[in-house]
Amino acid sequence: MAEVHLSETYACAPSTERGRGILISGNPKTDTILYCNGRSVLIRYLDEPLRVEVYGEHGYPVTVARYSPNGEWIASADVSGSVRIWGTHNGFVLKNEFKVLSGRIDDLQWSPDGLRIVACGDGKGKSFVRAFMWDSGTTVGDFDGHSRRVLSCEFKPTRPFRIATCGEDFLVNFYEGPPFKFKLSHREHSNFVNCIRFSPDGSKLISVSSDRKGLIYDGKSGEKIGEFSSEDGHHGSIYAVSWSPDGKKVLTVSADKSAKVWEILEDGSGGRVIKTFASSTSNAVEDMLVGCLWQNDHLITVSLGGIISIFSASNLDKAPLSFSGHVKNVSTLTALKISQQTILSSSYDGAIIKWIRGVGYSSKLEKKYDARIKCLAAVEEVIFTAGFDNKVWRVPLCEGECGDAEHIDVGSQPLDLSLALSSPELALVSTESGVILLDSLKVMSKIDLGFTVTACAIAPDGSEAIVGGQNGKLHIYSISGSTLTEEMVLEKHRGAITVIQYSPDVSMFASADGNREAIVWDHVSKEVKLNNMLFHTARINCLAWSPSSTMVATGSIDTCVILYEIGKPASSRITIKNAHLGGVYGLAFMDDFNVVSSGEDACIRVWRLATE
Repeated sequence: MAEVHLSETYACAPSTERGRGILISGNPKTDTILYCNGRSVLIRYLDEPLRVEVYGEHGYPVTVARYSPNGEWIASADVSGSVRIWGTHNGFVLKNEFKVLSGRIDDLQWSPDGLRIVACGDGKGKSFVRAFMWDSGTTVGDFDGHSRRVLSCEFKPTRPFRIATCGEDFLVNFYEGPPFKFKLSHREHSNFVNCIRFSPDGSKLISVSSDRKGLIYDGKSGEKIGEFSSEDGHHGSIYAVSWSPDGKKVLTVSADKSAKVWEILEDGSGGRVIKTFASSTSNAVEDMLVGCLWQNDHLITVSLGGIISIFSASNLDKAPLSFSGHVKNVSTLTALKISQQTILSSSYDGAIIKWIRGVGYSSKLEKKYDARIKCLAAVEEVIFTAGFDNKVWRVPLCEGECGDAEHIDVGSQPLDLSLALSSPELALVSTESGVILLDSLKVMSKIDLGFTVTACAIAPDGSEAIVGGQNGKLHIYSISGSTLTEEMVLEKHRGAITVIQYSPDVSMFASADGNREAIVWDHVSKEVKLNNMLFHTARINCLAWSPSSTMVATGSIDTCVILYEIGKPASSRITIKNAHLGGVYGLAFMDDFNVVSSGEDACIRVWRLATE
């Protein structure tokens, strides 16, 4: 093995929260957008779906990120009240970090000259808004006037500078400066005011609210001059608003699962709907729209379920381009044997997503059941899942979509699931106290093994099972019909067994533990074939074999993936550092030269092995 390089990244979707809008922003010069998921800021290129950069230097979940007016810098804020200012020149470069508020920051904006930043959110006392110099952090103004959390803020993009804010106290406030001081307040909304935005020329200002109204103000004086028409208006909370580049129209999104394009009258006295986009006909809660951005010819909406839809502003009737990703930790991963180009992944929240190499996001598999998934396995055109509902589900894949699912309740939470690949209806499920042998979702035997079980694997022909315990021992059983007979116990591990996998040619098996060690065993002699695989610094969560059985890969909570070649000393390993922020939880080989990984950062990455 010579080296490994990152081939593709399948990005996560934005973090969303029911009842709250989210912020996406962009750089019109490069057609990139920014959004946040967990501790990551993602930079996506609208014309290159597979091109993505991930900034993961925040210590807390990130809430908002914005480009500076010249596009040179990005300011991002998190739930701890910190703002980091960084650039993307030859890697990520940190310019400054400031503690701005004592609580979560909900919105952040640059001044049009790029010298100041205003941030708002939650704070102690009445400190809900703060404006500061971008290079020194010096405060530039006093922002009295709000009594509760401030959800949105905005710099007037033209001189004279103004700052507008709105929030959970139903107020829209107006500040003059710099240094900024309170000028006036409006209480015309009757519910949370979720978003406030100036028009590109600064002549008008719009606020949208959970009271379903959009109000229009004079950008310079702050006086109210108009209101959106209620005809064809939204029937639910309006979470976000974004202006067209020419300042004549706006895009809004709502909990009523629709996005609307409004034409704003030249004098600002009103706005009328000229186009409505429905996010879906399924009427699911996940279809609520919580974020939007009008960037050049792109109208971008984000649903609560994390689906990003891109409409054409110049052709409003054109079908949108939609893509998505996981929102939570991607805990399981499998490459379909029927097509080495297809990957299935599942996340902690129960979403199963299909990816195609070279394309990225393909579809989110619609399940007929709603359960959080702990284990996922696939063979031929059937997937098996087990999760927190104590059930094992068998789901046929029909043209890439889930067919009618069957299930069995195994009585306690499954911890691991292994399929006999040559007899795919035969499955071994481990629970804390023992194992359950299933054939066509019928219980053949349920065995209490007398020790705490942590992992299991069944041989491809269904003749053998290996069960790992909390005590670090590997128990090997022969299987005859519905009977398991213990043949031997292997005692090399010094920590709880976390994963066991047979090699594809069944000549070996590999096991790993919570004490950061992996071992490759000879299947026949049960002798150690490759040891001293002790190069992780924390628990190993997953491992995978290459199709030719010549390599094994391990993934750990230490964020690394390590590749070992069978027949060579473990010290000749290749380490992929920082593969996933927060830890690696899924691994699979697509072929002998491409390994795919997933992790807590909700992203999936394909790594290409360059051979010598």
